[in-house]
Amino acid sequence: QVHVVESGGGLVQPGGSLRLSCTASGFIFSIYDMRWYRQAPGKESELVAAITSTGSVTNYADSVKGRFTISRDNAQRTVYLQMNSLKPEDTAVYYCNAWNFGPKYWGQGTQVTVSS
Repeated sequence: QVHVVESGGGLVQPGGSLRLSCTASGFIFSIYDMRWYRQAPGKESELVAAITSTGSVTNYADSVKGRFTISRDNAQRTVYLQMNSLKPEDTAVYYCNAWNFGPKYWGQGTQVTVSS
């Protein structure tokens, strides 16, 4: 049975940092690219960051470049999203996705709220 579980969200002040984690089980984690998406109320889903199966290549949305870092630990079956210099517009539910020729498995999401 597949499980994808995000954690690490919460309330943070502008300029602060959070580290999201996504731990997976039930599939061969190390052959999947992994992605973080986010969806804010009333807005479409946005691809925030992506990392290849080996971790050798990463990509970021322009809106988060220089502030967010995606990484993974295949031995721990976990992908991370380090978020620094957070802004109110980063407020959203953040979802982890396992990608292999298309989106395959999703987590339930974790809420990130950036507010003073």
